[in-house]
Amino acid sequence: MKIELVAVKESQKSVLRQMIELYEYDMSVYTNEELNEYGYYGYSYLDYYWNESNRFAYFIRCNNALCGFVLVNDYCYALRGDREAKSIAEFFIMKKYRRLGIGKDIAIQVFSLFPGKWEVDQIPGNVVSYDFWENVIDEYTNGSYEKSIIDTEDGKKQAIIFCNEVKQA
Repeated sequence: MKIELVAVKESQKSVLRQMIELYEYDMSVYTNEELNEYGYYGYSYLDYYWNESNRFAYFIRCNNALCGFVLVNDYCYALRGDREAKSIAEFFIMKKYRRLGIGKDIAIQVFSLFPGKWEVDQIPGNVVSYDFWENVIDEYTNGSYEKSIIDTEDGKKQAIIFCNEVKQA
């Protein structure tokens, strides 16, 4: 299977917006979010991915078909104040593509694009997410990471923090 990470162009924003709605629907079992009066969950940060230099939006493609997305930014809780640190803001693989190794492959690609400190938060109660991220990051870092409980505007979350600095020879 050909797995690709492709930067989202601003002209493709409406496609990403629709995919975020699918993601928000999946996550609503954990977040308890409700649809607005127009039938959308809404994602208030979408435009920032084309207006702020430290935000990055990517589609995930499998054999050229859209199968998910990942949003990266520098908004961290545990690493607050470190403007070089990165965070996985949102990560979504459509259900039919899950458990095929796509998420792991993409996570590693994303981490490798941005060497340095990382914070990956998980939504409370999403045990599948906890297990996925801990397994991927454990393998990626050879066990060199830490877990922390952080306070966010949405309450307490688990975060995994690690550094993938490129070692100079």
